[in-house]
Amino acid sequence: MDPSAPFALAREALILATALSLPVVAAAAMVGLLVGALQSATSLQDAALAHLPKLLVVVLTTALAGPWMERRVTALAPRAFGG
Repeated sequence: MDPSAPFALAREALILATALSLPVVAAAAMVGLLVGALQSATSLQDAALAHLPKLLVVVLTTALAGPWMERRVTALAPRAFGG
């Protein structure tokens, strides 16, 4: 095994982790921005109103992107575990 192979694999795993988390984090940020603007416009400052829509969007985004995430992880796993 090449001495730099573990570093290349770690780099690829970190890039994959970033790519997999990006859709979920972006969706939560967009909903947070919209809810924050709505709360500012209506002067409604309820904590449950801020967190519940983000939670629902995170669950929905994870459910919709789950198959894509699974394919990406299973493509990396054989290289990571030598299979």
